[in-house]
Amino acid sequence: MNPETSPFRPGRPAPIELFVGRSAEIERLHGLVRRSAQGTLGVGFVTGERGIGKSSLAALVRHRAEHDSKAVGCHVYLGGVDDVPEMLRRTFHRLLNDSIDKPWHQQLTSFLGNRIKSAGLFGLTLDLNLTRHDLETLARDFVPAIRNLLKTLPKPKRTILLVLDDINGLAKSEAFAHWLKSSVDEFATSASEGGLCILVVGLEERRHELLAGQPSLDRVFDVVDIEPWSDEEVADFYGKTFTRGRARVSDNDIAFMVRFTGGLPVLAHEIGDAVWRSASARNITTPNVIQGIVTAAEVIGSKLLEPGVFRALQSERYRSILRQIAQRQATEQRWMRFRRSEVLARLDGDDKRSLDNFLSRMKKLGAIESDPEIRGGYRFPNRLHALYFAMESHRHSLRPRRS
Repeated sequence: MNPETSPFRPGRPAPIELFVGRSAEIERLHGLVRRSAQGTLGVGFVTGERGIGKSSLAALVRHRAEHDSKAVGCHVYLGGVDDVPEMLRRTFHRLLNDSIDKPWHQQLTSFLGNRIKSAGLFGLTLDLNLTRHDLETLARDFVPAIRNLLKTLPKPKRTILLVLDDINGLAKSEAFAHWLKSSVDEFATSASEGGLCILVVGLEERRHELLAGQPSLDRVFDVVDIEPWSDEEVADFYGKTFTRGRARVSDNDIAFMVRFTGGLPVLAHEIGDAVWRSASARNITTPNVIQGIVTAAEVIGSKLLEPGVFRALQSERYRSILRQIAQRQATEQRWMRFRRSEVLARLDGDDKRSLDNFLSRMKKLGAIESDPEIRGGYRFPNRLHALYFAMESHRHSLRPRRS
């Protein structure tokens, strides 16, 4: 079917109407926003493995905060940013442009004054004229600046929610960690007419990097760790999404897709989109589902795996070893762990002689690691690698036979 009509959104946050589960996490984060409205600075850290839906959850919390708590929300992606001044430039730029169609836009433009430089194409975007000196001053005086901004906002919109997403570069910055901790302390020591809530979104490794720079942040963060979907939630997602596209798919075929999704929303969108593209009509058949999973395996490998891992797995011998590992995983329902001795027993000839080289290479690339709980065992540090191994091992058996 036409890919432009696909209801799936690979690589993009899920639309609110297709959001599944996470009710406890949503309520906890929204509660942090509500508490911040009492004049505090609340800081949440949304974490979870790659592909688990951290950005989608943060986007939904922002939507609920804006509509239920009348907060001013801003979701800023900070890829490539590694210092506080640039983080603040992007944040205020996003805050300004998100306000264009909002009732409080005039208050924000008045607050920023002559720092608004120009309008973009057709007047749809605005830019800020902030020098490096301006940004460094803003970093030092961030809390007074936010308090002044809160005063200008019409009641009840005197709570600001900032979502700081994709913080890979910032997490390594001690300056950012100290800035965050000092902002919390400064906000707590004096009264404010409104509140600020910051949601930091990142992998658990990023949180540990921030704590290494400022250990006291451990007491500041309200950590929300997102778990994978259950099989029932994955099936619910597929059912809702195909129905939204006015497509029909059997329960058995949905169960087959669930098997390869592993509870990861990022894989659900890739698999669903690939199945959609493989179908010629809205009555989706089993061969469409099989072809979609085969295609999704190729797409997931090239898009979501680290380039070094993906390149290494282009070796046919490595793929042969990979298939044996994944078959053992499927047989024993141990998707995240395997033993070297069990894999070795299933290999022949050159594959057997190449196993240790394969394990060493995958370990060096971070695709697997030694399992401290199993002698001679290995485990996958993230679910994406384990599921890709499973999908890749089935590509030949899943590929539709040519007539």
